[in-house]
Formats: sequence, C-alpha cells, structure tokens
Amino acid sequence: MNHGSLRVWNDDEIAPNTGFPAHPHANMEIITFVREGAITHQDSLGNKGRTEAGDVQVMSAGSGIRHSEYNLEPVTTRIFQIWIEPTQEGGQPCWGAKPFPKADRSGKFVTIASGFKADNDALPIRADARVLATTLKAGETAEYALGETRYGYLVPAVGSIEVNGVRANARDGVAVQKEASVKVTALEDTELVLVDAA
Repeated sequence: MNHGSLRVWNDDEIAPNTGFPAHPHANMEIITFVREGAITHQDSLGNKGRTEAGDVQVMSAGSGIRHSEYNLEPVTTRIFQIWIEPTQEGGQPCWGAKPFPKADRSGKFVTIASGFKADNDALPIRADARVLATTLKAGETAEYALGETRYGYLVPAVGSIEVNGVRANARDGVAVQKEASVKVTALEDTELVLVDAA
C-alpha cells in the first residue's frame, strides 16, 4: 500500500469520451503524467485544463476538492497517476499543469514535480518528494542520487531497462530501497518516471 510516502501508482487507460466523473479528494498530492492522448480536468475551484502527452498536471487536494477527469479525444489516453502523502494535512487545495517536452529530458532526469524549493522549474507539491522523468535511447544511461534513507519507485512507460543491474520491462514497477543512487540503462528506447519519496 505504501512505499515511503508514495501511496498509489495508477497505470490507467481511458477510452475515448469516457473518464472519471466528479469525485472528492483530500490530503493527497496527485501527479498525472500523460503518456498518450490527453486528459481534461475540471474541479470545484473553477480550474479547467487539458493536459496532453508529455505534459504533467498536479493537484494538491488539501482540505478537500472535487474534480472530474475525462478523455475527450478520439484516441485512448494512457496516464500514470501518482499519489503522494503530503507533509501536512489541510490547506487550500490547488491545481496546475505544465508541458515537459520529451526533447528537454532526453538522456537525463528532469524534475517534473517537487516539494523542494530549489526545484524552481518543477510543478510544486506539498510533500517531501520529487517526481522525475527521462527519455533514453537504447544504450543510454541516466543516474539519480537517491540516498540510502529514501524510497525510490520507477516505471518505464515503454521499452525495457536495467535498474542497478535488475531488468524491468514496460509498465513494470521497480521499488528501490537502501541504494545511494539509481542507475538506469535503456535496453530499448524508453520513457520512464521516477519518484523519490521520504
């Protein structure tokens, strides 16, 4: 159920013109990484936005928010939706989205959502955590300094990889603990998401 403060990692496929009707959340940081297609968000604060492949949206549920998410596209939408427990309960809920072009994260980890102030370019979350993404061509390697007291969890959206010597295929989840760093080698062209959590 939990890997550190990482609570849920959903791997969702949403058929055209379907989705999740309005429902409530509270006290959770919810990061949506769109792998294919697009998702349209609407919430009780009046926020509305369309997040497409390569883009990321973040919702801090805080003291409580209702939202809906629909695939209004003619193609199947595929997302990773990551739930991370916040460092404090309550607070004003908020939502935001941002593009993270694949070319900008080619061959290296790029922070896409973070609870650390130094990560200026990332979407902010209220958690002792960081969400990163990279695209690697076959044979390329990327490394991230995790720290032995942290919890890492990563999933390749496509392609097969080797993580600290362990093979993983597309959509496999890899839990990492008691490792100073995470070294990922692409066995095939890949795109992957990594969570660093307390």
